[in-house]
Amino acid sequence: MIVTRRVVHHFYLRASGSQAVHFTALITLASLLFYVYLGVDVAKARVRCNVRAPATTGDPLFERIYRVQMNTLEWLPIYIPSLWLFGFYVSDPIAAVVGVVWITGRYLYKTGYEEAPEKRSLGFMIQATATAILLFGATIAILYRLATSH
Repeated sequence: MIVTRRVVHHFYLRASGSQAVHFTALITLASLLFYVYLGVDVAKARVRCNVRAPATTGDPLFERIYRVQMNTLEWLPIYIPSLWLFGFYVSDPIAAVVGVVWITGRYLYKTGYEEAPEKRSLGFMIQATATAILLFGATIAILYRLATSH
């Protein structure tokens, strides 16, 4: 029980200290809620397009809506850790702003792709650029700290 209290106390102090990443946490939740929204959209499209689970093909509109969800899932393992590392090593507020840009890019990707596959590029480039900023910004910050630490 004492160990549990110490661990909880440690994380409480960490979360309330100067290295807290509250904005990053909020954007992470917003990103995950956006992904849930995409899942609900797929469920609605199944009904609307009469594509019964487990099928993932059969109607071009359904296939595009499904691909938006799957492509977002493919990007989440790159984006989420990059967001947190950037928030911790560079800046929590800047990570949050870039996270909002990522969500916006994913939304534009969704709306463009649902209209026509060739209209997904702008949203894709916005979210890819946001992810690159987070990934490479965090990498540079971590390498810099390693190189300058004594």
